[in-house]
Amino acid sequence: MRDLFDVKDYGAIGDGAAVDTRAIQQAIDACSQAGGGHVRLAGGIFVSGTLFLRSNVYLQIQPSAVLLANPDIRDYPDGTHYNRYVNEKDMDKCLIYAEDAENIGVVGEGAINGNAERFPNEGSIDRPMMMRFLRCRHIRVSGLRLHNSAAWTTAFLDSENIWCDGLDIRNDRRYNGDGLDYDGCRNVFVSNCKILGTDDNLCLQASSKQYPMKNVHISNCHFTSICAGIRIGLKSIGSISNVAIHNCTFENVWREGIKIECTEGGSITDVVAQGLVMRNVTRPIFVLLNNRLDRIGSSIGLEAMPEIGSLERIALSDIIAADDEEMSHTHYRFADDVMGCPSFNGIRIDACESAPIRDLTLRNIGYTFIGGVAREDIPEHYPKVRDRRLEHPEQTADNYYPTWSRTTFMDIRNVDRLVLDGLRFRALREDTRDSYIVENCRVVKEEVTEYLGDLGGKRPTAID
Repeated sequence: MRDLFDVKDYGAIGDGAAVDTRAIQQAIDACSQAGGGHVRLAGGIFVSGTLFLRSNVYLQIQPSAVLLANPDIRDYPDGTHYNRYVNEKDMDKCLIYAEDAENIGVVGEGAINGNAERFPNEGSIDRPMMMRFLRCRHIRVSGLRLHNSAAWTTAFLDSENIWCDGLDIRNDRRYNGDGLDYDGCRNVFVSNCKILGTDDNLCLQASSKQYPMKNVHISNCHFTSICAGIRIGLKSIGSISNVAIHNCTFENVWREGIKIECTEGGSITDVVAQGLVMRNVTRPIFVLLNNRLDRIGSSIGLEAMPEIGSLERIALSDIIAADDEEMSHTHYRFADDVMGCPSFNGIRIDACESAPIRDLTLRNIGYTFIGGVAREDIPEHYPKVRDRRLEHPEQTADNYYPTWSRTTFMDIRNVDRLVLDGLRFRALREDTRDSYIVENCRVVKEEVTEYLGDLGGKRPTAID
């Protein structure tokens, strides 16, 4: 049995000009037929379209090699599943694909370059993802530089036993620049990754009730994003549970640090995030329970307005979030897509009054916010979360609306069994909004202190 298959033995050139798709695929197929092993890329730039991984085969990219996406979309056939958002068919194709395979991986210390500049930015079917795995088992992606994907970097779908370690992901050239996306997966281990992108860095989602998203471990990672750092939900028809996030840093995240949204009738439960440091994160914590169904951002397979699901047993602790002067500016995605500004910042937790979030703990959190917003500069009316099966008001609180905050630091509504323990707030500039609001909550414990710093010392705040 051969364990190593060098793609140059199958006619690959690796000069960055010739197309090597056929040679690489032949090496993968030969490796599979021989019982499995490693297919090695070394010594050059290998241009390729879609590659189909087989069971027991690892694609190994050496430090001297780059796998470069072929800019010719004809080299990306159908049959690689699809993106599960109804409005994003432009990302159906992909560079590396595996289906119903096991014991597979993409590893090494080399690079995969998605050649993003050679594909349209949006509105076309011609933007392949970098990797997609469907119903696979025992997957490893490790050690690589994954740069410039034309769409999402990865999508792990309905799969189990997944290890992603030591990845340098940079996806900042195009819209939908996600890093690691998991949908309906079990036993996921993410560690030692650095992710920069134009969309969510890491997503946990559940598109169906058949495949729960559970047993997820995220540790020792760094996130920079024009959108969210870690997003749990939005796609939440099924269940997401047993999630542990530890020892991560976030820097220059223009939307949310930790974003949890149960919006499509399923459940999100048993989530712990601990030991996080955030620098310049617009909304360090965002938690929302509602029902959301429209054509923008809804799951394929969700055809009717769902009942509001459940969001329970969430513990967020030992978090430091601090702004500097950078956060006095309005931040954009590309030219004109506003992502955040001082009046939008803060911790926000919200739900429909008839369907509250349950068992939420915020403990030992220090938040230093840039401040500088005047109460009279924001609208007086702040919309509520509505049950959209029953109510259809023009204005409803959602994940992107309202685009302002009525508080300087924190706004919490409709939580049953809320614990606030050791929260410390400080504004760098004078801000005349309410410091924080806890509304329609059954509070188990509340200990929150506001530090005004140079604006007048220390003022404890208590709200019934």
